Amino acid sequence: MDFVYIRDIAGHEGAEAVLRGWVYNKRSSGKIHFILLRDGTGVIQCVASKGGLTPEQFAELDRLTQESSVEIRGRVRRDQRAPGGYELDVTAFKIVQIAENYPITPKEHGTAFLMENRHLWLRSSRQHAVMKIRHEIIKACRDYFDDQGFTLVDTPIFTPNACEGTTTLFETEYFEQKAYLTQSGQLYNEATAAAHGKVYCFGPTFRAEKSKTRRHLMEFWMIEPEVAFATLRCTRKFENLSFEPRVALLLDDRANQPADLLQAATLTVLGRSHEIEGSDRDRWTTALLSKHATLGDFFRSLDCAVVVIEVDRLLLVTEFQRVIELVVRGGVLERVTPEAR
Repeated sequence: MDFVYIRDIAGHEGAEAVLRGWVYNKRSSGKIHFILLRDGTGVIQCVASKGGLTPEQFAELDRLTQESSVEIRGRVRRDQRAPGGYELDVTAFKIVQIAENYPITPKEHGTAFLMENRHLWLRSSRQHAVMKIRHEIIKACRDYFDDQGFTLVDTPIFTPNACEGTTTLFETEYFEQKAYLTQSGQLYNEATAAAHGKVYCFGPTFRAEKSKTRRHLMEFWMIEPEVAFATLRCTRKFENLSFEPRVALLLDDRANQPADLLQAATLTVLGRSHEIEGSDRDRWTTALLSKHATLGDFFRSLDCAVVVIEVDRLLLVTEFQRVIELVVRGGVLERVTPEAR
């Protein structure tokens, strides 16, 4: 019999199915073993009773430890109380391997310990959910740019020179020549935009900044679109076209996602970008500049997050380099040009 993925178990209700996976957890109550089995697509509770197995088989299940790999055959039964809404009544099984001394037990562990066991931490529910969300966001981004007529151009990870500041370059040797891990694919895609009109790259970016703060990442993935003949208005148009509906599918599609997906990881989806105008703009600018010497100080602070949270939108800051500077004098917002200083 072919094996079934847990995510597809609903299509086998009332029939026998074979599952392959790892023991996420196990508990026993004398005559019954409750085995939580995961296979990467979901988690299901397998119920093994003394009446359904031989005494030798039932005793063999005592050997199962956390993350042991096993193949289980049984009849699929609907149960709304169970994880995923279904259970498997075990009729047969085969132990593939017994896991010994699995380090990440069901208790609290420090981040340093978990990072040392990162390859195993990925099996935990929260990390599994984070990677699932990341997958959906990446798919949403790619679908969005595809629908807008962009061409994906993957740019090199090794580059011969700096794209931005030279102080944050990871230097390496490339066949007796100096090379650097990329800071950006911008320089390459400025050339490819002249060939394809609208292009983007989406890949790893590196900064030689030894820090663990949110504002200093040594490695991250960045989307960089380039559009030929683009103006500020054109750029804002593309930024305003939100891919929120695609990401929102992740929040609504409960059937194809782990039950604890949204409980395990928090996902904030920002909608269309928002331009603050009129009295709201003056109110925010006055309040923020009254606390900071310059507008630049504000953007280096956490106060900008307050604005985003209140308007519940992604804010676009444009024309930041114009000669008109906003200052606060006596609590009244004024526009001051360099000549008036």
